[in-house]
Order: sequence, then structure tokens, then C-alpha cells
Amino acid sequence: MKLILTQEVAGLGGPGDLVEVADGYGRNFLLPQAKAMLATKGAEKQIAAIRRAREVRDVRDLGSAKALASELGGLAVTLTARAGEGGRLFGSVTTSDVVDAVTRAGGPKLDKRRIVIAAPIKALGTHAVTVKVHPEVDATVSLEVVPQK
Repeated sequence: MKLILTQEVAGLGGPGDLVEVADGYGRNFLLPQAKAMLATKGAEKQIAAIRRAREVRDVRDLGSAKALASELGGLAVTLTARAGEGGRLFGSVTTSDVVDAVTRAGGPKLDKRRIVIAAPIKALGTHAVTVKVHPEVDATVSLEVVPQK
């Protein structure tokens, strides 16, 4: 099945990419979640519009991406969360929580889809979170989770 991606899909591609996927994957996951649309002749104009919007959002210059990565690496990001005895959190830290914490720490506004949390953060302490600034540049943010008073 040929589809046009409308959102970033890990391991498959980004918005505006034309991909060939298994029928079940496309029909049962990508299409219902609006992550893709069927590739038709009239969709070429939509592909162009999606790609233009993608170019505007992305950090296109590699130099500015590296500067942004170094800025993120130098931030001291602290996140307060409710925790029980033994430092265990009630729930876990989400990508939205990380975006808010980085913004409060004086960092740039980030897209939550670009944040990668390797393992669920469910305890107090310092954790490393990866931010995909550019396809070739990743930044590591040190996130300290402290208990809420």
C-alpha cells in the first residue's frame, strides 16, 4: 500500500514522504491515527504543501542546530513531580513535562515529538534525555527530577 506520511513516524519517514507499507499496518494504524493518507494523483499538491511546512519547522542549518544542541547541553533543567516513599513517582515523566521544564529553565521551545526518553522515568534523580535537534544532531539534556513539596 502506498501512503503519504503526514507526521513523523519512527523508522519510516517524515511528513511528505511517499512510503510503501504492508496493507494491515497502513489500514489499521497509519490511516486511523491520521499519520498518513492514501497516495493518489491529486495528493501531489498536498505533498508539496506538507514539505514546505516541514522545511519551515525544521532547523535547516547544521551550524545553528549544533549551537542549539550546545545550548541545550548547558542547561540545568529541574522538574518537580509527586513522589512517594523511596523516591518513586506517581506516574512517570512525559515528553510534554520535559518540554515545559526546558522552557521554564530558559531553553528554547521544543517539539515534544523530537524528545526521546530511553527508559520511562519513574524515580527521583538525574536522568539523561535526548533531543533530536536535526537529523544529524542530537542533544543530551540532563533532567533532575525532584520531589514536589
